[in-house]
Amino acid sequence: MKLFPQIWLAAALCLSLNTYADQDQTTQWTLNLYLENDLFSNTDEGYTNGLRAAWVSPDVSDYLEDETLPSWIRSANRRLTFFHQNREGLKRNLIFSIGQTLYTPHDLNRLDVVEDDRPYAAWLFASMGYQTRNDQQMDTLEVSVGMVGPAALGQQSQDFIHKLRGFETFQGWDNQLNNEFGVIFLWEHKSKFIRRHYANSRFGFDAISHSGMALGNVATYINAGAELRLGWSIPNDFGTSALRPGGDNSSPGSIWDPRSTNLRRWGMHGFISMDARLVGHDIFLDGNNFRPSHSVDKNSGVVEGALGISFIYGGVKLSYAHIFRSKEFSQQPSAHSYGSLAFSYTY
Repeated sequence: MKLFPQIWLAAALCLSLNTYADQDQTTQWTLNLYLENDLFSNTDEGYTNGLRAAWVSPDVSDYLEDETLPSWIRSANRRLTFFHQNREGLKRNLIFSIGQTLYTPHDLNRLDVVEDDRPYAAWLFASMGYQTRNDQQMDTLEVSVGMVGPAALGQQSQDFIHKLRGFETFQGWDNQLNNEFGVIFLWEHKSKFIRRHYANSRFGFDAISHSGMALGNVATYINAGAELRLGWSIPNDFGTSALRPGGDNSSPGSIWDPRSTNLRRWGMHGFISMDARLVGHDIFLDGNNFRPSHSVDKNSGVVEGALGISFIYGGVKLSYAHIFRSKEFSQQPSAHSYGSLAFSYTY
């Protein structure tokens, strides 16, 4: 499994944030750790590994009136209500994250450019996001900045783990995309349009839709989809967290959430989700924007489905999903699948 050494840096940052953690629900931070890898599908190609650590702040609704903040920030906070008809009682959270994703062709032994397969590439990034939510809807604004190319340390990360585990290393990293500063601006809206619980029971189900768009030299697209969850003590959030931009969830937003410090209950549920994406630009397929590089003919439409299970005990939420993605470029011989692990801790 191609974990890279910087995960220990993420763990250290997490510990440094936890300088306070009382029992008041409104001061709870949530740490999300994500690992996605195609080893779960017994392959080693395409989107082959992703790792991210993210921290979701406690509610920061006082950012509306706190005069220590610049007036333009307070003014923007008042306007960031999007589709919320009732603007009273909205909750807001900040999100900070770091991560890395890796992409490789199928043949690990070829030293030349594999013209009919995707380029070698890596993306090392940091993100800051902003959530506005009530019980039914949540909006996320997020900006990610980082590097594509050798500066993203993709070869070093992959080689370290491959050598540690005795795997063969990929030989064609000299052909990876060139160094390029990358940025993605993202907005995503989620709406919980069904939530049911049976009388005198914590068993129930819910359904959550999402739609959004991204703009940047790394990725430009619009997307939409939905998720259905069924089980015991489903958390009062907006679906299973994912590594993709905008995938972070909110901190516990209700006393009925099993992660709440008032309850610390257990819960378990299954989920199924789908996302359809219309892609305008993908640097990992289209190649560098400002310098010649290897590229392939990408498919404009990509569909992704996921099937998984999530378990909660106290402040810990552990989820696994198996994800199936349609072909992303015309020369790709078949669809791709990979596993996604998400660990969430509310403290």
